[in-house]
Parts: sequence; C-alpha cells; structure tokens
Amino acid sequence: MYGWIWRHLPGNAWVRALISLVLVLAVVYALFQYVFPWAEPLLPFGDVTVDGSTGTEGGGR
Repeated sequence: MYGWIWRHLPGNAWVRALISLVLVLAVVYALFQYVFPWAEPLLPFGDVTVDGSTGTEGGGR
C-alpha cells in the first residue's frame, strides 16, 4: 500500500517525502479532531476498578 502511494505521488524523492509528511500530518489531525472525540464515549476508559480503601496490602509496614 505504501509503495503504491509513493509511486503515485508527483515529483522527485524530496517532493514525495514532503507530500508524504503533509499527508501523515493531515491524517493525525483528522484523528485527533474528529475520530478520537467521536470514539471516546464508546470506549471503557472511565470504567476503573480501583477502590478507595486504605489497606496495607502490598507489603508496607
């Protein structure tokens, strides 16, 4: 897949590298601005199982 994208980009290697960098930054921007905020309520990151007890478990004296 990456080879196909590289072959279809215009210009020499430096121009292709610059365009590739811009494409990667655009994908990262889209993920952080649209995909991650949309998916965050669907993921169980807020469901923690740590309780508030103050026991001495873990070897402390």
